[in-house]
Amino acid sequence: MIAGAVIFVIGFIMQFINLGRLPGDVIIKKGNATFYFPFVTSIILSVLLSAIFYFIGKFR
Repeated sequence: MIAGAVIFVIGFIMQFINLGRLPGDVIIKKGNATFYFPFVTSIILSVLLSAIFYFIGKFR
């Protein structure tokens, strides 16, 4: 239940933080097609989630 609450809170906060348009994210537009790969956003979220799970595991 705690993990669900944490995911819910993170999802709610993500609506107000513009994490999807950081410098380093790849956006390719050609005609009507758009390819978007959030490279830097993925790295930041990975580091944050790793830190969160590390502290959860350490204090368990």
